[in-house]
Amino acid sequence: MTSPQRGLYGSAIGANMARAGTAEVFGTFLLVFSGTAVAVAGALSRSIAGQPADSLAVGLAFGLVLIALVTALGHVSGAHLNPAVTLALAATGKFPWRYAPAYVLAQLLGAVLASLAVWATYGSLARVRASLGATVPSTGTSATQVLLVEVLITFLLVLVIVSVATDDRVPAAAVGPAVGFALAAAVLVGGPVSGGAVNPARAVGPMIVSGTFTDWWTYLLGPVVGAVLAAMAYDRFLARASTPEPSSTPDPASGSWGSPDQVDPAAGTGSRL
Repeated sequence: MTSPQRGLYGSAIGANMARAGTAEVFGTFLLVFSGTAVAVAGALSRSIAGQPADSLAVGLAFGLVLIALVTALGHVSGAHLNPAVTLALAATGKFPWRYAPAYVLAQLLGAVLASLAVWATYGSLARVRASLGATVPSTGTSATQVLLVEVLITFLLVLVIVSVATDDRVPAAAVGPAVGFALAAAVLVGGPVSGGAVNPARAVGPMIVSGTFTDWWTYLLGPVVGAVLAAMAYDRFLARASTPEPSSTPDPASGSWGSPDQVDPAAGTGSRL
């Protein structure tokens, strides 16, 4: 009997799809709820510790909760929490295509439930005035610009995810913070242009519940393209690089760097080049 394929953060792919799917619903719900709730609070000028939330708070909310969710659920489902991540992993053979539809549906369900929860938490004004935190292009921004920025910021996020979560050379303690900080940076960079979706589920959930569908296709296509490009770049090029070996002083005769364990026969025992 073959063992299950290893997924992100040490998870076992296909070992228990019911449990993994449930984790994706819960995780995406908590990710989208946390970030969009702070975005809605800012749009409604609600105070957080004395002052209304601002764009910095939104990026931090998404990033910090992702650190927690990766740590809490990574070993259960791989904590994709993002259809773009799932599709990128499938495109590079790191995740079976047969499981991708279940993961994507679970993520979309979690996002829709999160938007309903934000609506219930803040009331009708959250839907009417803040569109439940739906991502929309900023004033004067074209669909092409939105598409470009979503490709770029998702490339950033997914490159970090696939590099730290699939490579044993990365210290385990660094994985959660690296992924969370990458998401925070992506949201902060993309926010002034596209709203910083980085995640089709995060975009679609508030869109469906609030009825806001401005340039909706860019928030689906951009993250998927950026994620697939990042996963392929790491899989085809970066993952094949070996860790540089330590070296000492150069060999005067050849000009090359010698190994720390290379001994100069003429110098006697204990002398290293």
